Amino acid sequence: MWENKQLDEIQQHIFLGRLGKALNMTQNYVLTFPQRYDTSILQELKNNYQLMTDYWRGGAVDPRRNEVYHKLLRQLNALVTNMMIQDRISHTSSLQSLYKRGEEIRPVISEHLLQVRLEEYVANVAMLEFEQEQQREEKRLRLHQEHQQFMDRLFGYILTSGVWPDWQADAFADILLSPTVDSHDQQLIVSAVMLSAMSVFDFHKFRVLVKVYRDTTDPSLRQRALVGWVFSADSSMAEFYPEMRDMIVRLCDDEQVCKELIELQMQVVFCQNAEDDRQTIQNEIMPDLMKASNLHITRQGIEEKDDDPMRDILHPDAAEEDMERMEQSMNRMMDMQKQGADIYFAGFSQMKRFTFFYDISNWFAPFSPDHPGISHIWQQGKGRKFLHVIMQLGAFCDSDKYSFVLAFEQVLSRLPQQMLQMVEQGEASPMPVGGQVPIEEQRQPAFVRRLYLQNLYRFFRLYIQRGDFVNPFDDARSVFTANPLFRGSRLEQQMCEVASFLIKHNRHADARRVLEGMEGQRDLRYYILMGSLLMHTGDPASCVAAMECYGQALQMQPGHRRALTGYARACFACKNYTEALHTYEQLQSQDADSQSVELNIAVCLTHLQRYEEALKILFKQNYLYPDDQNVMRILAWTLTVDGKYEQAVKLYDQLLSSGKRQVADSLNYGYCLWFKGDVAGAAGMFRQYLSQQEGVPAAMEREFLDTEHELLSAHGISDTEILLMLDFLSQ
Repeated sequence: MWENKQLDEIQQHIFLGRLGKALNMTQNYVLTFPQRYDTSILQELKNNYQLMTDYWRGGAVDPRRNEVYHKLLRQLNALVTNMMIQDRISHTSSLQSLYKRGEEIRPVISEHLLQVRLEEYVANVAMLEFEQEQQREEKRLRLHQEHQQFMDRLFGYILTSGVWPDWQADAFADILLSPTVDSHDQQLIVSAVMLSAMSVFDFHKFRVLVKVYRDTTDPSLRQRALVGWVFSADSSMAEFYPEMRDMIVRLCDDEQVCKELIELQMQVVFCQNAEDDRQTIQNEIMPDLMKASNLHITRQGIEEKDDDPMRDILHPDAAEEDMERMEQSMNRMMDMQKQGADIYFAGFSQMKRFTFFYDISNWFAPFSPDHPGISHIWQQGKGRKFLHVIMQLGAFCDSDKYSFVLAFEQVLSRLPQQMLQMVEQGEASPMPVGGQVPIEEQRQPAFVRRLYLQNLYRFFRLYIQRGDFVNPFDDARSVFTANPLFRGSRLEQQMCEVASFLIKHNRHADARRVLEGMEGQRDLRYYILMGSLLMHTGDPASCVAAMECYGQALQMQPGHRRALTGYARACFACKNYTEALHTYEQLQSQDADSQSVELNIAVCLTHLQRYEEALKILFKQNYLYPDDQNVMRILAWTLTVDGKYEQAVKLYDQLLSSGKRQVADSLNYGYCLWFKGDVAGAAGMFRQYLSQQEGVPAAMEREFLDTEHELLSAHGISDTEILLMLDFLSQ
């Protein structure tokens, strides 16, 4: 995406309130490109600034001086933002094309005729019912064709438009909330406003999206507006536009708004997981489905396999097993969908190469059978019922619906004739992969929003010129709950829920950003989650901070098991083995039968060199669980550091000969052999350890001279011997 560093620098001075410097820099920039920009607005701003300065120098008292100064800053920011948009368009061929298309309807906008034009379309569609049947179809096709072209131009106009003045923002808000404008048109306009505001922030476009979300009664329009204002909210503008934060905080006073925001955050993460879900479906689920079905995919299409008469004789249970396997695969797919996975991305990502998707507006168009790009397919006789049933049953996003219809012509001739006839005659209904979604569920706000997000995800992943746009799924916007604009709002009360969700999806850094942004009261759950995230970081400073977090949690609720467990682990990571031991003993008093707690007590005792007590616990555990390799592993190491090498060697031999050996077993065995005096055997184990983890001898240098230097010294290994071993391993 094109950027202009000079204009960015000017805008930074504006945000810092340096009006005079920003004006001078803007004038110098404009003089560099005298034919590109209109200087009249800039000159008027300079004159007004000079006038204000003259009054100030003269000692005049003006109670509105701060207000005027801030107003001039905003006017200059609007001018510079428009220059940034112009510059971006001039350097981006796709935007140039959209801008030119948008220019064709500029008179409609400037003359305040847009709403009239959109309302006329609705009236003309209604009037088609009064036309004679022979003329009705022809007029219907022409009407929808002309309107689609108009909406495509309008989309281009909005997407490339500069900062909206108040009157234009109000006009678009009226259009988007008007009951006499078609909902599909309103939804397309909202998407264009979102794309424009995401690319270059415009406060007036943002406030239009907020107003539509707050005031509309149309569920589909409301959810698009929600996604729009969330993705376009720019925290860097918070100081310059304090109203933006106030608007968001007021929105979040509504419990339903907070609920939708939390759902939206989770749905965005599910969209981001689409690539992983694609791999699961392609590599694990679809092969099982095709293997269990009686269909076979060939270059000529889908064919039914011939029944094998010997199969029933040789494998009488095969058919039942195939059905069971298919049912399991279908259930797995449906479970993924219920959990929020985008199960259709894998298949439909291959269907976005139709010329239909060359027009950017079609990626955001709500599905309509009257769209000129598909109406001829939708109305065709052969396969019509099959197509209509699939569209009704399947939970496809709009983009995928268009893809399916466009591909239907090519697929129709390749479907097994028997399958097609059964559907056409009403003898069977096609069941989409993933199962049928009830109509009532499809109307729920969360479902509507999920499908719209899937539309967006496909655009930002698959549109041929996607690089010209800001991708909200690839930057900080994807975790919008960490946006400082939400700080201090009621949404903070649910941030722990978001963080917990992110942790479950291995998004630890994002979860930490969400929690660190909280300004309100921090509760027990906050401290436990933050402690867990700090422990995940692994560095010493974070472990100390984790101890403090768990300590805060225990002050709030002494004896809380999860907090105690976290505190014990943090103490252990900080090498505070005495405190860790004390905490594990507290846990043992709560659950005397916990094996993991008892083993951790033994490890702490080992680090405190209380070997006799540790071995007493470990021998008991080894007797009770002779096949438990974790017990064997801890026992072997405790025997090693206690100098009982022969017993330890026997255990290490068992560990290394098992199929569940760990990489560290070779390293620890090497230490045991070295302490025992078997230098060659130790070197062999260290080499094995390095090869298993694809390490290099330099890693052993850190291990010997830093991590375990004290242990080596305690067992009589001198620095000279360490260096000799390092030299030997490097050969």
